[in-house]
Amino acid sequence: MNIGTIVTAMVTPFDRNGDLDPAEAQRLARWLVDRDNDGLVVAGSTGEGQTLDRDERIALWKAVKDAVGERACVIANAGTNGTRESVSAVEDAAAAGADVILAVVPYYNKPTQGGMIKHFAAIAEATRLPVIVYNIPGRTGANMLPETLLEIVAAHPNVAGVKESSGDLKQIGTILQRRPQHFKVWAGDDHLFLPCLAMGADGVVGVASHLCSREYRRMFDAYRAGRIDEAAEIHRSLLPLIDALFATTSPIPVKWAMNQLGFHAGECRLPLDGMPESLATSLRPLLAAY
Repeated sequence: MNIGTIVTAMVTPFDRNGDLDPAEAQRLARWLVDRDNDGLVVAGSTGEGQTLDRDERIALWKAVKDAVGERACVIANAGTNGTRESVSAVEDAAAAGADVILAVVPYYNKPTQGGMIKHFAAIAEATRLPVIVYNIPGRTGANMLPETLLEIVAAHPNVAGVKESSGDLKQIGTILQRRPQHFKVWAGDDHLFLPCLAMGADGVVGVASHLCSREYRRMFDAYRAGRIDEAAEIHRSLLPLIDALFATTSPIPVKWAMNQLGFHAGECRLPLDGMPESLATSLRPLLAAY
């Protein structure tokens, strides 16, 4: 399956009561696909997936897949900090129609590298769908080393890629140097998309791409066509937006931004709180361009 280049980790809309709003999720998903997104991560970190219960996750995966059909790849975040729970979520995601599984390195537990290997083996063996590993040590407290990732990939051919959010360009470069041909690497940090492309990465799983997916596409196309100066100019022009969207815990700013654009995304669920007014003041003028 061609998962694509520009993938957005989609926010999850909640209604005024704080309940899941599947219809609004469908509207947002269609809009994102219309704006050149190849895929959508559903119920991931940006989608507040760890605050959703099982029934909500299943309903959300199904709603988004029904909305976009074959126009885009629906990537279901099924990873938790428990292996049994993750395997069960993988089965739920497949039954809901997801195209791909995303599974985060287990959070809070601080698993050993050996534990990670066994955890992802259980996930990969539970499905025929492609599996993307999500490495984000800033949120999980544990970093999957390149050697560990490559051992998992060698043993399980359906482990098809990694969303690398370690922020460590040396680590990302090591993975790119040693990966098998079929294995894809997506930058997991918006501000590192172009640096990762320069090392041979395949795309981005972004947050800012809610707003600037078309600019990301132009940057990718320019870089691949050898127009390096053009790609660099686009990258630099997006940095103020990216800075503002990560000036406090994500997805608080991007969810606020989507509300400003006319979507009914609602508030983040606790323990995340509302958008600071000082940050809203700095982000608001940037929205007009996107």
